[in-house]
Amino acid sequence: MTPTTRLLTAACALLLVLAGCGTGNGQRDGIVVTTNILGDITRHIVGDAAPVTVLMKPNADPHSFAISAQEAARLESAALVVYNGLGLEEGVLRHVQAAEQADVPTLSVGDHIDPISYTAEDAAGRPDPHFWTDPKRVRRAVEVIGERVIEHVDGVDADAVRANTARYLAEIDELDRWTGERFATIPAQRRKLVTNHHVFGYLAQRFGFEVVGAVIPSGTTLASPSASDLASLAQAVRTAGVGAIFADSSQPDRLARVLAEQAGVHVRVIPLHSESLTAAGGGAATYVEMARANTEAIVRGLTP
Repeated sequence: MTPTTRLLTAACALLLVLAGCGTGNGQRDGIVVTTNILGDITRHIVGDAAPVTVLMKPNADPHSFAISAQEAARLESAALVVYNGLGLEEGVLRHVQAAEQADVPTLSVGDHIDPISYTAEDAAGRPDPHFWTDPKRVRRAVEVIGERVIEHVDGVDADAVRANTARYLAEIDELDRWTGERFATIPAQRRKLVTNHHVFGYLAQRFGFEVVGAVIPSGTTLASPSASDLASLAQAVRTAGVGAIFADSSQPDRLARVLAEQAGVHVRVIPLHSESLTAAGGGAATYVEMARANTEAIVRGLTP
């Protein structure tokens, strides 16, 4: 090896060390968000101030979606990772934890929104991660995400993020007002929900609904109901006089239809966009569009 070659080799090695040798210790950039609901919220907050990568595809299941090796590596080079937390992202949590171990700043949004616990027997005591069904809790999520973006994303235009946050908060406040007005048209005695699985605890608490039960008696879509589960819920449906069962539009509604048949009464099965956004034109491409569509579907299903 000539002296010149040795000098070039040493210089290259030094540059690799200064760049972090590709281990994730170099310059971090951009924001990575796990779920598409939080992804849409984050994009409204950030605007053009920083790149936002959303891992969960439209119409996917947040409990079970998986990511590629390239996407997992992207988590470890982010300036900030935003995730729901509270046990929601069962398929990608280990990758989020790996990013934390690599000293990537992470934000578990669910820890900041005054979470409630499930009341179903086989999930009792566990935190309910589906807080986006309550616009007031989404309002708090918007505030927290905006604060963390400004804190952790180097070079971000803080004034632009604050202005975006203020505009989006006003939109969320209007959504909350409108939702309350629409639900007020449902007679109190008919505000009873049966769903595919337990998704609407926050909505029920916020707007005065009773959750009669769920086809899948768990907080996750990865569980399966037994014949006795279905029989018990069918009896509850008959007793409560429920006129509609709400099934997630991204999940097969076969079990909900089986329940409707077992209930022995006329029960409609109505799709909701409860856990995932759709692609553009699918009726729930943004969080606000999803919330409005779900509100109208619930009003339609429960109004005499």
